Amino acid sequence: MTEPLLKVRNLKIGATVYPPDEKPHDIEIVHGVSFDLEPGKVLGLIGESGAGKSTIGLASMAYGRGGVMITGGEVWVNGRDILATSLSDIRSLRGGEVTYVSQSAAASFNPAKKIMEQVIEAAVSQGKLSKRDAEAKAVELFTKLGLPSPETIGNRYPHQVSGGQLQRCMTALALCPEPDLVVFDEPTTALDVTTQIDVLAAIKDAIRDTGVAALYITHDLAVVAQVSDDIMVLRQGETVEYGDTDQIINKPQEDYTKALVSVRSINHEEKQPSPSPVLSCQNITARYRGTNFDVLHNVSVDLHPGQTLAIVGESGSGKSTLARVITGLLPPSDGQIDFAGRKLTPDLAGRSIEDLRELQMIYQMADVAMNPRQTVGTIIGRPLEFYFGLRGAEKRKRINELLDEIEMGNGFIDRYPAELSGGQKQRVCIARSLAANPKVIICDEVTSALDPLVADGILKLLLDLQKREDVAYLFITHDLATVRAIADSIAVMHQGKVVRYGSKSEVLSPPFDDYTDLLLSSVPEMRLGWLEEVIANRKMESAGN
Repeated sequence: MTEPLLKVRNLKIGATVYPPDEKPHDIEIVHGVSFDLEPGKVLGLIGESGAGKSTIGLASMAYGRGGVMITGGEVWVNGRDILATSLSDIRSLRGGEVTYVSQSAAASFNPAKKIMEQVIEAAVSQGKLSKRDAEAKAVELFTKLGLPSPETIGNRYPHQVSGGQLQRCMTALALCPEPDLVVFDEPTTALDVTTQIDVLAAIKDAIRDTGVAALYITHDLAVVAQVSDDIMVLRQGETVEYGDTDQIINKPQEDYTKALVSVRSINHEEKQPSPSPVLSCQNITARYRGTNFDVLHNVSVDLHPGQTLAIVGESGSGKSTLARVITGLLPPSDGQIDFAGRKLTPDLAGRSIEDLRELQMIYQMADVAMNPRQTVGTIIGRPLEFYFGLRGAEKRKRINELLDEIEMGNGFIDRYPAELSGGQKQRVCIARSLAANPKVIICDEVTSALDPLVADGILKLLLDLQKREDVAYLFITHDLATVRAIADSIAVMHQGKVVRYGSKSEVLSPPFDDYTDLLLSSVPEMRLGWLEEVIANRKMESAGN
């Protein structure tokens, strides 16, 4: 048996909380977690937000962020308990034996320094490599990770490369000191599916070629299945299930793991459209103020009553820009929008109160879409006052009805946003939109910031509400699994243009255009070997061309 590189025993982690109007007190957030990681192996840590994944990953560097404290247990790296070692030993451990890749490379790189300078910094400061050797190592890693112009990309600043390229640069930064262990903390979560494939493949190849061990932290079981040898499922700081990847994916034992494996199993039957659309965008062309180039090019789509039109594409494809045009925040330079049998004025300021009421929007980040100083009742009650003039007991009665509709109940009416989970906050935003009794709700990436099980619950809620209220959704997303679950029709956007449009069955059936084929083939599947299969197919296609 190979001696574990990383050995964690009965790890306990706590934190001090400061609730309003109460005395500060300590809580335990990780409860006696144990596992082993051998050299050259990858252990996936999976679970919802708050499960303790990142906290455990950082503990492998003897680090507790934001006031978090390691209160018990042992963490052994290369045969020594790093929790019982000296501060100087820990400093040589971090960035030397153990390195870290964060979720957001853009937030982790210094924008004022060139990429090369940052990639080699740890290797040089730890005395592992000379500057010349570190730069040569960095170029070697840039090549291995499939970055363009590997000899010169290090001379660029972080803002001069794409998000996917910067994430691979961060992987190079972590591998440059030739560590024994790398902690990958949600390294592809913020990326589009097509970019995610490239980064996943690059990470997997780099791990294989360097022989480094890795902890891979994510909430996406389909992603972790492609890179991990073993998987630990966590929930609320405890181990739910721990085993090899094949067992976790194909023969899960615990109910929570089974739920993760079967997530997005919603079977939404596509509905036939009514004769007249409730929302019709006709030949929309738009550009941002102060620019001289179009960001939307002749976009035409229809949304029918009681149906869902999914607008799909990568970041920068024009999805949210189209929503801004529809809501009047960005007047189009050409084209027109018909809504509920009338022509909408291009600018928000010229629209009637009925236009505003009947066309609502739910935003991606519920955290920033609500006033933290207002209660749930006040947030939901604002449109009831503004559009219908409801006051007092009548308004409170309607708020409670809406809370029942979103399956929360009136016990939440006096709570503040900070007292809600991410899924509950998004449900409150849904209730606020429903309060206006709209004909159309624009849902802008409303599940992308949520854990899979929470997102699944939101999608089921939206479908139930649609059946009851006959509301139509314009659903903006880059997640094809979400599209399959909720859409009746689909518009695929690329570089400001609609490249494929029709019913769900038509758009998701071959033959495909090149871009739609790329999107569909990039959605991770919950099966072993999927990543290798996709990469092999793309190499064959590339060779054939």
